[in-house]
Amino acid sequence: MKNEKKNIVLVEDNLALGESIHDVLVFSGFNLKWLKNGYEAFVYLSDNVPDVIISDLMMPVMGGDELFLKIRKNNKFNAVPFIIITANMDDETKFKQLENGVNDYIMKPFKTRELLLKIKNILNLKAQIEKKNSPDPFSKVTIKLSEKDFVVSINTILAKNIKHKIDIDHLSSQLYISKSTLDKKIRKRTNKNISQYIREFKLDYALKLIYLGERNMQFLVDETGFNSLSYFSTSFKKYVGVTLRDYIKSTHK
Repeated sequence: MKNEKKNIVLVEDNLALGESIHDVLVFSGFNLKWLKNGYEAFVYLSDNVPDVIISDLMMPVMGGDELFLKIRKNNKFNAVPFIIITANMDDETKFKQLENGVNDYIMKPFKTRELLLKIKNILNLKAQIEKKNSPDPFSKVTIKLSEKDFVVSINTILAKNIKHKIDIDHLSSQLYISKSTLDKKIRKRTNKNISQYIREFKLDYALKLIYLGERNMQFLVDETGFNSLSYFSTSFKKYVGVTLRDYIKSTHK
């Protein structure tokens, strides 16, 4: 699982929630295809078989339950784990989904760690069942830099290293440009110095984690690669305008 990115299909019609889940999973090392309803997903899945499907239960056009029943008619999806996410699921609905063969479900609001751990566990189980005898080769992806995708390239590097300390030396070496050129380019495009850009990129990710239900402040520090809780809290207040503790309280009332 660590040697290659796993492909996940997310089916979620709530744009804010979908964007947050998208960023969390991408930053956690997954390839993600986000579709807005079951019908879009059904069309996409006709030509694509992901490693995991995560779908909201109630959606316009086609819900997650109907999508599951449709794709399971095709044998190629027999080994693809299917996780349902929903805000309301009574016992009758829950038992019905499990009886139909849904592998797991997550109740909204949920914590980021719950989603990531369920994906990890279900992928590990799938790998054991498939009994893969030959390990996948390690691959090194070189980010090609151009003027057009300069900021995208930086964001890609930051996302891949979100839990670690990243500085201008690391970025410049990854982008194959000098530190002075990197600083000039980022200032020109964002009106920020590179340190500020990195810090705010990490803080934006923390905000998405909080939106998804995360309240553990030390977990936020660890997931965003800050040196300490005190530095994270100070940076957060300066960036957002309120203390970390107050922001978490206001978000999860």
